[in-house]
Amino acid sequence: MKPVRAAIVGLGRIGSLLENDPLREKPCTHAGAIAGSGDCVLSAGADTDGERRKLFEKTWRCPVYDDARIMLEAHRPDLLCVATHPDSHLFYCELAAQYGVKTVVCEKPLADSLEKAEKIAALHEKGKITVITNHERRYSADYHAAKTVLDGGKLGAPLSVRAALYMGKARRLVDVLWHDGTHLADAAMFLTGAVLKHQKTWGAELSQRRGTAYLEGRLEFPGNPAKKNTRRTKKIPFLMELGAERDHLVFELEFSCERGRLRIGNGIFEVWESVESPYAKMFRSLEKKREGFPGPTGYFSNMIKDAASCCLKKNKIPLSKALDGLNVIKYLDSVKPWIG
Repeated sequence: MKPVRAAIVGLGRIGSLLENDPLREKPCTHAGAIAGSGDCVLSAGADTDGERRKLFEKTWRCPVYDDARIMLEAHRPDLLCVATHPDSHLFYCELAAQYGVKTVVCEKPLADSLEKAEKIAALHEKGKITVITNHERRYSADYHAAKTVLDGGKLGAPLSVRAALYMGKARRLVDVLWHDGTHLADAAMFLTGAVLKHQKTWGAELSQRRGTAYLEGRLEFPGNPAKKNTRRTKKIPFLMELGAERDHLVFELEFSCERGRLRIGNGIFEVWESVESPYAKMFRSLEKKREGFPGPTGYFSNMIKDAASCCLKKNKIPLSKALDGLNVIKYLDSVKPWIG
């Protein structure tokens, strides 16, 4: 079987440069994942920045272009990774469809507006092209382990979800929400199988670079979830704490359940179970039963494997669909009226 021909547009951090970070799990970029895959071959890259093109060509030993259209014409890849700014994602998805690309891996957020995200999702739904939204935690082994814990029912039904996101000491809160909150919102939906809806915001205005904002919402299940699993409610309360001014990064989700708690995030994996309390008679307390996740998560490798499979198998449904990306944009877009 011939390997899938892959190309990348956007040769910056997530496209290639982060592969030089010695602390990150490898691969951690589109280029690194493609180069390390037995299913794909890296054919070419495109970027308007000349310095990035030089670095990419030197690192990956493949042709580079300053125009994605010329690259697509010359190489006719099966797979295109779009690692550009969100405002250009629709353009490159449409361009890929014009040149017969089978699958696009589109960086998050899927687009910079709800209208554009809907158009990208429509390309996928109409069969023009398969679009994978790179919500990488859907491909990460630790998040799959967390989903197994929640779905297994030992902790009981999730009753509330709390999220915390600090990603930059002086960034605007709304920028953090759209850039990094994208992953957090999608992870909550992936782990519960529900759709996240926004209700209200309080605290700091999202246009500010200081303070803490609180986004209150709910995770809603379609149909009757009680027939399918242990969840007994169609809605789970959701609260996201979005903060600036911290000198550290925090990305985490906490699921409070009937008989326990699960926490997962960057560097976090904890499972707590209800036990007879050692502190008070006739009470129960939480005891930590599992901490840490051993070994690599394979988040980028698994994503590229899924993308290659979508190129080779007609009508295959990817793990992270365009619709999943659209659901996140709908959530982010609904927060906008609360921006001061």
